[in-house]
Amino acid sequence: MKPAPATVARKLFDAWLRRDRHAASRVATAGAVSTIFAYPFRAPNRFAGCTGGRDCRFVHTSVNVPGGLDGILMVVSGSKVVKVYESRHLVTPSAAATRLFQAWRAGDRYRGLEAATNKAVTKLFFHRYDPRGVAYMFQGCNRDAKGYSCAYSYEGGAMFMRVGGSKARGYEVTSIGYIAD
Repeated sequence: MKPAPATVARKLFDAWLRRDRHAASRVATAGAVSTIFAYPFRAPNRFAGCTGGRDCRFVHTSVNVPGGLDGILMVVSGSKVVKVYESRHLVTPSAAATRLFQAWRAGDRYRGLEAATNKAVTKLFFHRYDPRGVAYMFQGCNRDAKGYSCAYSYEGGAMFMRVGGSKARGYEVTSIGYIAD
């Protein structure tokens, strides 16, 4: 009988807390183990449950971390955690903007939430990335009164990503805007 996703996720989480890679490897793929053992923040302090029958979250309630995940999300398939998404400590505004853009290109909302707020991810993912559509060119990031503005230009306009945070805390995309030529 296949274990419940929450059981599998908790086993990996507990192995990580004990720093036991061997136990972790029994319930997760090598990539998932590597990702969780590289988590830069202290351990999330609440299990938020599983959704969709496979996506299990552990969240922070006492610490603010960048991105919309607010901790760790594990994707469970059968008796293994096959993918781990985590809040990221991105040390430049451009790292947050490019990570979100790459996630959008890949159609991976959870990866987007590693680098951006729920609001920003929802707006960007409202439209699917079209590989046959306009070409986006990253123009870089500029500091302004509200943090940073990172731009992707395309024929006929531009997409702007508002980025907040700091090198010490980590950067995250907080909103998305568009302009037309």
